[in-house]
Amino acid sequence: MDRIVDIATDGRHLSAYRGFLKVEEGGREVGRIPLDDIAAVVIHAHGITYSNSLLVALAEKNCCLVVCGRNHAPVSVAWPLNGHHRQGARMRAQWLAGKPLQKQLWQRIVVAKIENQAAILEAVGGRSGGVAALAAKVRSGDPENVEAQAARRYWPLLLGVDFRRDRTGGAPNAMLNYGYTVIRAVTARAVVAAGLHPTIGLHHRNRGNDMALADDLMEPFRPFVDVCVKRLVEQGASQVTPEVKQALVSLTAFDVPTKDGVSPLAVCIQRLATAVGQSFEEGKASLEFPLPPKSLDLGSLVTGWQVK
Repeated sequence: MDRIVDIATDGRHLSAYRGFLKVEEGGREVGRIPLDDIAAVVIHAHGITYSNSLLVALAEKNCCLVVCGRNHAPVSVAWPLNGHHRQGARMRAQWLAGKPLQKQLWQRIVVAKIENQAAILEAVGGRSGGVAALAAKVRSGDPENVEAQAARRYWPLLLGVDFRRDRTGGAPNAMLNYGYTVIRAVTARAVVAAGLHPTIGLHHRNRGNDMALADDLMEPFRPFVDVCVKRLVEQGASQVTPEVKQALVSLTAFDVPTKDGVSPLAVCIQRLATAVGQSFEEGKASLEFPLPPKSLDLGSLVTGWQVK
């Protein structure tokens, strides 16, 4: 079970105790979670302290520790050094991968993202506004930046003509930030588990970004966060409350369609990271994505959550 543990109360102390992550406040235990159940720990609060034994235990369990700044955007990610029995070979292949392979991988990622955006629009509104047709126009490396063209059509159709995606903006941007932070943490863990180096990206290449590959691989899964946020806003959510966080965290366990049946979103992310690692070693792009969701696939996702 891959749980996202969210720490949002100031002044708490986190430690490892007999196989558990123990949370204390003022010397009093307020909760514990089995370390084996944790995929990532996300920190949103001030004055949080950690024991060194916990940081070691999280690394040994291949868990990421994500520290968030203002507006729930991540500012730091701690990830383990050892994640896969073929890590050395995978990382060498990743580092030596030629531009053509990197561009082909990025092309497939962008196509999958646009197809999911179009499927989401059709599921919630009945029309994709031309977004679906753009997927066929993506070439190797996406030199025409079709990804951005799709985004310009996608956001007004999903969240209204007045919406502007702004990491520092208010609702629903703060909810999107939180949802993306969750997906990013799960993706970072999958990248390390697949024996890849998260800093070496396919497309994201900011020198200060230590999670570039995770940012690349999470792109096809962003639309699932988007549709969750849309539904939460429709139900009256305007802030990142505990209920909103719970709804967005539960997205990682949401079953999505694949060629072999349904699988939790977190499992699909792991499969993609594994496929990327194999692609680097084999020298050819062969990726595995979930199928674009239909309206029925999103039924429980879109209608099942209620904001308290």
